[in-house]
Amino acid sequence: MASVQLHQVQKSYDGRNRVIHGLDLEVRHGEFVVFVGPSGCGKSTLLRMIAGLEGISAGDVLIDGQRVNDMPPRSRDIAMVFQDYALYPHKSLYENMAFGLRLRKTPDDEIERRVMDAARLLRIDHMLERKPAALSGGQRQRVAIGRAIVRQPKVFLFDEPLSNLDAQLRNEMRSEIKKLHQRLGATIIYVTHDQVEAMTLADRIAVLSAGHKMQYATPEEIYNRPAAQFVAGFTGSPPMNLVPCTVEAGAALLGGVRVALPEGLARRAAHGAGHVFGIRPENVSTTPRGAPGEVAVPSAVVISEPLGAETLVTFQVGPVELVARCAPSFKALPGAAQTLYLDPAAMHLFDQASGRAL
Repeated sequence: MASVQLHQVQKSYDGRNRVIHGLDLEVRHGEFVVFVGPSGCGKSTLLRMIAGLEGISAGDVLIDGQRVNDMPPRSRDIAMVFQDYALYPHKSLYENMAFGLRLRKTPDDEIERRVMDAARLLRIDHMLERKPAALSGGQRQRVAIGRAIVRQPKVFLFDEPLSNLDAQLRNEMRSEIKKLHQRLGATIIYVTHDQVEAMTLADRIAVLSAGHKMQYATPEEIYNRPAAQFVAGFTGSPPMNLVPCTVEAGAALLGGVRVALPEGLARRAAHGAGHVFGIRPENVSTTPRGAPGEVAVPSAVVISEPLGAETLVTFQVGPVELVARCAPSFKALPGAAQTLYLDPAAMHLFDQASGRAL
């Protein structure tokens, strides 16, 4: 296990096109940290800089307190699992997992012990004589992870390792990776564009946008106390309802519909336009829940999306739309009038210009 620190790390191409902007971040010993963000936000570039596969334009990367900027990848004591399994097709699973150890002149009995321990951990010990062509995508990914485990590195780096798998297999492998972290207690940095993956796996999440760190916090903080409009809109499925509004006399005006704000939030917001009102779908209800200061607003049903365990319903509130999580039994025709109840404790306001939370 090791810690990883990034101090004002920057990455530029041709000295002009900057893709990582002075990023500070610390990964603690044994922590599972996920870099998440849309395509092109810089998350894989950042991971490759930690691995030594990309040069660093400015700043420092430290592993266990040692500056590694000028160290080649093989000297950093890290293991990386890529989106592409990169297995040798002509070698057995055993030899694929043992290959890196053989290059390091590891004794045969030590190779045997490490490979068998990793194979049992990943439940592939019964297929070590097979070739990669005889495996499913999930089994191949297990082999790629096993190849990293036998190295016994200080830090594991995962670059979108589940992207090539179908939805069901992704869910299974996600659970396996989380169990693996619990058993090994290893330091893991994991890159994904899938916010569900990030929320379920991470001890802490770094949300990135255009090479900037938007928030670095626990999944609970990211979800319930987003520091920026971008974070609120990126996390959650469906994401937070975000509606431009005007603040006036302690209320958010959603196109003329008045929504009373909690006192603390109203105090922090300047009067006038230039704000964005936010509330998550589970905090919008079709029945009163008795929350202190609960706000009732008139609406009309736009569309219902039954999902089995719940129904997502889009409602028209004045000129804007709000999505609510409703019971699976909720039934209403489009255009039907419906009173919505909003929980004040779950309301958010963002500055429209800067995107920051108020």
